[in-house]
Amino acid sequence: MPSSKPTRRARPADRKRQLADHAAALFAQRGYPQVSVADVARAAGVTAPSVYRHFADKQALLMAAVMAGVDDLETCTDRALANGTAPSADLIAAVCKLGVQRPQSTSLWRLASQHLTEEQNREVVLRVREILHRWATALSDDADISEREAVELAWAVLSVAGSLSVHNTRIPTSRAFDEIDALVRRVIALQPDSAPPLPPIPPAGGGIPTRRDEILDAAAQLFAARGYSGVGVDEIGAAVGITGPSVYKHFSSKLSILLGIGQRSGARLEAGVMAAYATTSDPAKLLDLLVDSYVSVITSTPDLSVGFNNAYALAGQATASDLLDVQRRYVGRWMDLLMAADPEATRARAGVAVHASLSIVNDAIRMRRGISRPDFAGRMAYLMKGVLGI
Repeated sequence: MPSSKPTRRARPADRKRQLADHAAALFAQRGYPQVSVADVARAAGVTAPSVYRHFADKQALLMAAVMAGVDDLETCTDRALANGTAPSADLIAAVCKLGVQRPQSTSLWRLASQHLTEEQNREVVLRVREILHRWATALSDDADISEREAVELAWAVLSVAGSLSVHNTRIPTSRAFDEIDALVRRVIALQPDSAPPLPPIPPAGGGIPTRRDEILDAAAQLFAARGYSGVGVDEIGAAVGITGPSVYKHFSSKLSILLGIGQRSGARLEAGVMAAYATTSDPAKLLDLLVDSYVSVITSTPDLSVGFNNAYALAGQATASDLLDVQRRYVGRWMDLLMAADPEATRARAGVAVHASLSIVNDAIRMRRGISRPDFAGRMAYLMKGVLGI
C-alpha cells in the first residue's frame, strides 16, 4: 500500500496571512459587522481558538486584512515601476490585474475605514497616499497635467480598479480585466482642471422641518461619522434634544431610521430623474444629467453615502426590500441609458462601467477627500462622465 505524504502545515506567518485573506474576502462581501471570528475560522478550515492565537480580536483581524491589501498594492506598484521602461503602461496592467483577481486589496481599506481607530486609519491612509503619489508621478510623466490632476487621476484609477467588489455583475475574469483596463485608460486620458462647474440644482424639500426630519438629519450625520453599528438611539435622540425613548414615537427602531434615510435619498434621486426626462429624451444627455443629479445629491447631504456604506444592515430585511429595489432600478436606468447611447455596450459591460463611475465619487465622499473644495462636485462629475464615455 503506497504511503501518503503528510500534508504540509502552513508556517505561522503563512497562516496569519491566510486568515487575513479569508477575513478580507468575507468583510468585503458581507460587511465587517456581519462577519464573526467563527465565520473567518470556518472559511479558513480552522477553529476559532486558532484564529485567536494570531489575533487578539475581530478588530485586529480587520486591521490585518486591510494592511494585507495595502501590502498587495505596494508590491504591485514596486513590480510595475521596477524596470522604468514603460512605467504607466506596466502600472495600469498590474493595477487592473490586482483589481480583478483580488478586488478586496483595492477596496477593503476604504470600505472598512469607519471600523478602524483614528490611529489605524491614519496609518493606512498615509501608506496608500504614498503609493498613489508614486502612481501620480508615473502618470504625469506621460501626460501634460498638473500634480493635483495626476494625484486625482491616481485616486480615480484606484476606485475604478476596485469597483468590481461593489456589485455582482457576472463576467469572465479575462473580460473583466479588459473592461477595467479600458475604463482605467479612459481615466488617465482626462484633465480634471478642465472640468466645468456643476450646474446648481434646487434645494431638496421645503417648508418647516418636522421632528422626524430632524431625527433623520441627526442620524445621517452620526452614521456618516461613526457607522450605523457605532451609534445608539439615545445618541440620536440627544443630538435633537430629546430622549432615546422619544425617538421611538417617530421610528420603531434604529433600523427604521436607516431605512428612512435611504428612502429620503431615493426620493431625491428620483426627483432628479424626473427633472432630466422633462428636459430631453436623448440617452447620452439623460445620463449626463443623471450624473450631475447624483453628484449634487451625494455632495449636499450625507443620506446617500450613509445608505450605501451601511447597506449590510438592511440585507435580508423584509422592510428594506422596496428600498433595495428602488436602488437597483436606479442603477439599472443608468445601464439602460448607457446601452442606448452606445449600441456596442452589452449589459455586463454597462454594469461594470456604471459601477466604476459611481465608485469614483462614492469613494471620495467616504474618504472625505477634497470635499471642501468649491470645484469638488464639478470635478467628480467630469471624472464619472469620462469613465462612462459621455
